[in-house]
Amino acid sequence: MTADIDFCRCLHMHGRVAMIQIETLMEELRKGLYDRRLKETYMDDSALIYQRERYIKALRNYQELFNGEQAAVYSVPGRSEVGGNHTDHQCGVVLAASVNLDIIAVAGRSCDRRLRIISEGYGEIMVDLSDLSKKQEEEGTPAGLIRGVAAGFRSGGFQLEQGFDAYVTSDIPIGAGLSSSAAFEVMVGTIISGLFYDGKMSPLEIARAAQYAENTYFGKPCGLMDQMACSEGGLIQIDFKDPVSPEVRKVHGNFEAYHYSMCIVDTKGSHSNLTEEYAMIPAEMKTVAEYMGKKVLREADKGEFFRRLPEMRKAAGDRAVLRAIHFFGENERAGAEAEALSEGRFADFLKLVKESGNSSFKYLQNIYTCKSPWEQGLSIGLAVSEDILGSRGVSRVHGGGFAGTIQAFVSDDLVNRYREVMNGIFGEGSCHVLKVRPYGGIRVL
Repeated sequence: MTADIDFCRCLHMHGRVAMIQIETLMEELRKGLYDRRLKETYMDDSALIYQRERYIKALRNYQELFNGEQAAVYSVPGRSEVGGNHTDHQCGVVLAASVNLDIIAVAGRSCDRRLRIISEGYGEIMVDLSDLSKKQEEEGTPAGLIRGVAAGFRSGGFQLEQGFDAYVTSDIPIGAGLSSSAAFEVMVGTIISGLFYDGKMSPLEIARAAQYAENTYFGKPCGLMDQMACSEGGLIQIDFKDPVSPEVRKVHGNFEAYHYSMCIVDTKGSHSNLTEEYAMIPAEMKTVAEYMGKKVLREADKGEFFRRLPEMRKAAGDRAVLRAIHFFGENERAGAEAEALSEGRFADFLKLVKESGNSSFKYLQNIYTCKSPWEQGLSIGLAVSEDILGSRGVSRVHGGGFAGTIQAFVSDDLVNRYREVMNGIFGEGSCHVLKVRPYGGIRVL
C-alpha cells in the first residue's frame, strides 16, 4: 500500500464501511504510511515521530479499555482568537485560527445507547441517550458537555439511537486560552458525525450543538467563535451579523511567510470565580444596546451612540459605555485585520493587533479583575512583551481575559529569547509557539 493510496482512504472513506482494524492501523503507522496525513494535519515535520507514537498509544489504550477490534481516529484542534476580542456575543466580526495542538479520539460504535468516553488521566464518563435532560449536578463537568452536545443534535433534528466508546487524549493545555472545552465539545460532535452520519454534519451544525452544550448544560455563557474555529479550521473571518447562519470566510495569510511566529503565553492566572466577570461584559454591552432600542451593539449606529454618550453614561454607567466603545472599534478592526492579511500588508496587520490590545486594556477592561488588583499576570506579560519585542513584534490579551493568556506575534529571530523569558516568569512550558492548522474537526485515520 502506498502513502498516497492510504491518504485517499483517510479522506474519502466514511461511515460504517470506514472502520479499520486497530492492529492494521498501528502497523501502518509504524511503517510511515500515514506520515503525509500527519504532516498536513500538524504542520510540523519535527513532531512526526511523536505523533506516530501518540496515535499508536491511543489505539492500544482503546483496544485494551473497550476490547475493540475496529475504530476510527478523530482530531479536533485548539483555537486562537486573532482579532475581535469580545465581539461575537454582540453579533460582530472575529478573526480566528485553529492551531496545531489538538485532541485526538479513537472511537467505535457500541452495542447499546450509551456514550462512553475515557480521557487520558481521568475515569470513564458515561451518558445514556435515553435521558438527555439537563442534570444540575453535571454543570461545569465534562459529562454536562457530552450530554449537552447530544441534546443539541437531537433538538436540531438529528436522530441518535446508538452509542459509542471513545478513548481521548489531548495536547491542548487546560486553562491556556486555546479553548480546550470547545475542542472537547466539537470532538463529541465530530465523532457522532463520523460514526453515524458519514461525516456529513457541517462544521456549523457541530459548532451550534457544542455551544448549546456549553451555554445550557455546562453553565458558561459564550458566543459561537470558539466552537466555530475548532470545527471549521484554518484562519477564518466569521461575521455573526446573522448568528443563526454566520458568514465564514477563509483568510489567506501565512505568518511564517513574513518570518513571524504566533505565540500564546499562559500567565497561570486562576479562572476560578471569574464567571461573573465574563458575564458582565456581554450584559453591559447589551444594556447600552437596549438603551438605543437594539438587541445587540451590532445593530446600533456608532454615530448615534457618540451623540447620545452623555445620557448613556447616566443610564448605563461609564464602564458599559467604554465597553461599547471597544466593540465599535474592535468590530471594524477584526475585518481590517483579515483584509490586511489577505492583501499581504503584514505591517498593517501588526499595527491593528497592537491597537486591539490597547483597546481591550483601556476600554474593554478585561486584563485584570478589580476584585484582585494584586494579581495582574496579563499586565506583567504584556509589559515584558513590549520590552522584549520593541518594533519586532506585538502582544495583546488573548480570549476572555482577566486571567490566562496573552498572544504575541514575534519576529522569528526573537522567538527563542521570548520563549525563554516568558517561561522564566510564568513557568516552564508557559509559552507555546504555534502554527495555523488547515483543518478543523476531522477524521484522520
